[in-house]
This record gives sequence, structure tokens and C-alpha cells, in this order.
Amino acid sequence: MVTKEDIENIAILSKLFVAEDELDDLTKQMQEIVDFADAINNAPDSGEEFDNINNLSNVFREDEVVPSLPCEEILRNAPEQAEDHFLVRNHA
Repeated sequence: MVTKEDIENIAILSKLFVAEDELDDLTKQMQEIVDFADAINNAPDSGEEFDNINNLSNVFREDEVVPSLPCEEILRNAPEQAEDHFLVRNHA
């Protein structure tokens, strides 16, 4: 059971101000959240594992090194560059 004191303690820990006239509503809402979580936890399940429902195994491909574009082509349209790098202005 969620109490007004629980809500006040949560507010203190969260460094939030809760007005006295909001406590009843917040207590009711928090209790509804706790009840919902309890309903989810107590929902029946079929006993079957949910993992790997599509029977997939290692769907990741191996990393392969492949040729890339030459640096000159990559940097061709760069407004500013130095050596093999893009230059980016610092706007701080």
C-alpha cells in the first residue's frame, strides 16, 4: 500500500516539491502504477521461453576488410583539410 509518507519520501529523495493538496492524487496514481506492475508480474504465461522465437542463430555476418575510396576522393569536396583529415572549425 502506497502512503502519503511514501510519496513525501520519494519527493525528498528526488528533490521535488509536492504541495499538500497534490498528495492525495499522487498517492492514488502511484498505487495504480504499483497495482499495474503487480498485475503484469502475476499474469499467466505459457511456460515457453520467448527468446529466439524465430529460431535464428548467429545472424551477424563476419567482419570483412574491403577496399575503400581513396582519401583524395573522400576529401575532394571538403572545404578545409589537412593531411588526410577533415578540418572542422571550433565555434566555442
